[in-house]
Amino acid sequence: MTYSIIYSPVALETFDEITEQIKQKWGSRHADKFKLRAVKVIETIQMSPFIFQSIESNADVRKGFIHKNCSVFYKVTNTHISILLG
Repeated sequence: MTYSIIYSPVALETFDEITEQIKQKWGSRHADKFKLRAVKVIETIQMSPFIFQSIESNADVRKGFIHKNCSVFYKVTNTHISILLG
């Protein structure tokens, strides 16, 4: 089963901010690589939402690894996946 993805406003904002920081520090090429890696992780979560472990403080929230310094936090429901923070 493929779940639909719903992004919270905070997730969209943090993703844009992280992408801009990468672009300013290392250039557009690195920012594009980061975006591609994030898309691949979201696609993996969409196909296999329980692939990543839940976080210790809240078993309903899972943490997907994007890069050593960046993860995506999400919650799985019966019908969709909510991306909480990027």
